[in-house]
Amino acid sequence: MNNLNSLNFSGGPGALPESVLLQAQQAILAVPEVGLSVLGISHRSDWFAAVVAETENNIRTLLGLGSRYHVLLLQGGATQQFAMVPMTLLRGKQSPAQYLHTGYWSGKALPEAQLQGPVEVIWHGGACDFKRLPDDDELSFSATAPYLHYVSNETVEGLQFKRLLGRDDVPRVCDMSSDFLSQPCAAERFLLIYAHAQKNIGPSGVTVVLLHEDVLNLVPADLPCFLDYRKQALAHSNLNTPPVFAIYVTLLVTRWLLQDIGGLRNMADINQQKAALLYQTLDSSEGFYQGRAAHQDRSLMNVVFNLGNLELEKKFLAQAQRAGFSGLAGHRAIGGIRASIYNALKLSAVESLASFMQEFQQQARNC
Repeated sequence: MNNLNSLNFSGGPGALPESVLLQAQQAILAVPEVGLSVLGISHRSDWFAAVVAETENNIRTLLGLGSRYHVLLLQGGATQQFAMVPMTLLRGKQSPAQYLHTGYWSGKALPEAQLQGPVEVIWHGGACDFKRLPDDDELSFSATAPYLHYVSNETVEGLQFKRLLGRDDVPRVCDMSSDFLSQPCAAERFLLIYAHAQKNIGPSGVTVVLLHEDVLNLVPADLPCFLDYRKQALAHSNLNTPPVFAIYVTLLVTRWLLQDIGGLRNMADINQQKAALLYQTLDSSEGFYQGRAAHQDRSLMNVVFNLGNLELEKKFLAQAQRAGFSGLAGHRAIGGIRASIYNALKLSAVESLASFMQEFQQQARNC
């Protein structure tokens, strides 16, 4: 792979495994077992039905889920799920759904939910500039809420929950878009999990939704078919023309996780090594690099930091770009620097970035 692919630290679209890119390249010319380009194979073909079935089974296997969980491969990104979840679980309810506002993306989910019914924001991180996550004693979970919604990893601010939230007698819903399949999780304790691609699971265009079969009994009868989990599940995500290529690449990623990496526990070990190296680089810089997130809430996926001033940050980004590092500019909402170290980014790439950061620090202090 060329240097730009191997040093892609973008918050999205993120890097894909080299072996997956090579297989996808071949498939664009011709899928070996079919002889046609993946871009020209019908979504109604037996081949694509087998692709969907294997992708569903691989995700269940990786997460240790049984057949009571449906795996949907939908469109519309997390943004569509911001609306579909409350359309299904909140409409007509008197008790408010509980939401945590822990950063940029959890904030995006709130207006969509408020269109469908009552919402209680049980924690808002604005007072601390979204630099930390709440402790248990700051949260009060209702026994009557239709569901609890939270974002497991905030990509913009670099915050990640390291624990399960909520009550077991209230359905949990989680946006895991940026840390899905990066480590084991207690998926069976959630009613619904959603994760759009571009981070760990494939190219944009596909959104994985895991939902317990109980959700299908809660779907209102008057929803458009495209927004109806029940109809999407019955059609195995083939209700309308799906993003065949994106789903095929997602299949290749799940094979890579199972066969090359050896499962999510091994993937988590690799991700922890990468994150530890970058955070050690920040912490040993004597304040030259200033980590944004509270230590206990630091994300294993998105390392967000600042330098002493805006001019120095611009210089850092310019030199990093010339050195071959891509996607290090922080999100437009907060600026700064963000190194996203999703599954496919190799430890060697993180080692290269850490070395660059140390060299840049030394150079700056010698000027």
